[in-house]
Amino acid sequence: MNHSSEGRICNCVRMLLLHWFVFLLLLPLSSRTQKLPTRDEELFQMQIRDKAFFHDSSVIPDGAEISSFLFRDAPKRYFFVVEEDNTPLAVTVTPCDAPLEWTLSLQELPEEASGEGSGEPESLEQQKQQIINEEGTELFSYKGNDVEYFVSPSSPSGLYQLELLSTEKDTHFKVYATTTPESDQPYPELPYDPRVDVTSLGRTTVTLAWKPSPTASLLKQPIQYCIVINKEHNFKSLCAVEAKLSSDDAFMMAPKPGLDFSLFDFAHFGFSSDNNSGKERSFLKSSSKLSRQMSSKPRVDLQKICIGNKNIFTVSDLKPDTQYYFDMFAVNVNTNMSNAYVGTFARTKEEAKQKTVELKDGKVTDVFIKRKGAKFLRFAPVSSHQKVTFFVHSCLDAVQIQIRRDGKLLLSQNVEEVRQFQLRGKPKAKYLIRLKGSKKGASMLKILATTRPNKQSFPSLPEDTRIKAFDKLRTCSSATVAWLGTQERNKFCIYKKEVDDNYSEEQKKREQNQCLGPDTRKKSEKVLCKYFHSQNLQKSVTTETIKGLQPGKSYLLDVYVIGHGGHSVKYQSKLVKTRKFC
Repeated sequence: MNHSSEGRICNCVRMLLLHWFVFLLLLPLSSRTQKLPTRDEELFQMQIRDKAFFHDSSVIPDGAEISSFLFRDAPKRYFFVVEEDNTPLAVTVTPCDAPLEWTLSLQELPEEASGEGSGEPESLEQQKQQIINEEGTELFSYKGNDVEYFVSPSSPSGLYQLELLSTEKDTHFKVYATTTPESDQPYPELPYDPRVDVTSLGRTTVTLAWKPSPTASLLKQPIQYCIVINKEHNFKSLCAVEAKLSSDDAFMMAPKPGLDFSLFDFAHFGFSSDNNSGKERSFLKSSSKLSRQMSSKPRVDLQKICIGNKNIFTVSDLKPDTQYYFDMFAVNVNTNMSNAYVGTFARTKEEAKQKTVELKDGKVTDVFIKRKGAKFLRFAPVSSHQKVTFFVHSCLDAVQIQIRRDGKLLLSQNVEEVRQFQLRGKPKAKYLIRLKGSKKGASMLKILATTRPNKQSFPSLPEDTRIKAFDKLRTCSSATVAWLGTQERNKFCIYKKEVDDNYSEEQKKREQNQCLGPDTRKKSEKVLCKYFHSQNLQKSVTTETIKGLQPGKSYLLDVYVIGHGGHSVKYQSKLVKTRKFC
């Protein structure tokens, strides 16, 4: 027999031994299958790729990522077969939520397994234990929470052992091994500069940019990018993010005694088996439902956003003067496997320091507030006082007012139109007023603070500031209206303005600046001014007929009440239309 024939026979024997060892490691699958694995390479490789075939074994399938669980301080071993010498080999271990210690070694094949030993033949379980306990040649070791790789362009055939250990806590992890790393490429490739850059920074926004993955730009594979935002730290894998996103630690609880450990592994990480018993299927179903319920409750301090294949994104709705950590993950849509860019962090800008406006006793102050903004005012009466009165005239939408005296909150209310607040005084007291604008748009208002309320600049107003129009008194050239007054004698001025027939309530609302006085109106729009009051509030009503109108036209009527200090307040506008035919 020549040397080449002997070599082929040796290789065949070695392959048979490797398959036999794999078979021994798969023993827990079924007591019915205690036969040598088939030498049909196509069938064997199909079995290797079948995740369900390995779901309760310690064998890593070639070219597939598996997920599993580790108890604290309880090492776990996995085995991987390389069938031919000079074979490329790549192993990737991804810790999820705790650092791992792991070692990759090449196992020595025990001589007894070849059948050349003497004495009583060993049982299958004894042979399996001998494989597991056999000391191997260490190839690589690592300790930490980074995604770490072992890559060899040329590895000897044999049985490779991967041993993992978690010393911090019970945790889960992912493992991927392949003998065809060049053609597989399940993980998206990172660009030569894998950093995430902060290109713009605001008080509530941060704009991020990154270079595209060559897997998308060159290989044209479907890639999507997922951004993770949190306030604690950067993440090194999407697996770690998903572990954090779980809203209940029950997701990572160890299986109860008596339950199949592997069922726990694969029920929670997406694998299933077609040949489970009815009881096992029920467990998988309930576990899957539990997993869905848990994943639907993300933590409020961690946000994951998948944005498709664009490589610039603005994160909004952040808090001012707050540090955030940003991580970017490229995800292969076909394999659902991901790779992490180098994360970054940034602190949003501070809110612009509010300038506190000083209020003078008895003087009206105009205040403008941006949409959703706020303004602070301070009132410090010079003399001692028994009472202090605040007049607030909201020109547009309602504003919120808070008043504190020496730090103590005295009132918090929404204000529309004109409101008066009278508070008990205190010697040497200082008042801080916070005005918060509307969510709809910018706010304008006038505010007055005084310790002498009898000398007020604002006119008094009735509770109802509507203008009533009498439909039966309408003519082709006139309209009759009425409004309420008060017990105080005030000056009332009425103005008219012709508008289009399609003039709407929405337009009227937009023009309803209550702070604009009659001095802003055209002289031609003025109808008349008169003084009016009544000690009997039930009879404090005045009417007026506006004449000289055009038939079939629409008019907007406004009534202004003017106080002793010259400040005016506008009643709610009224839209009237004259008759077209009389």
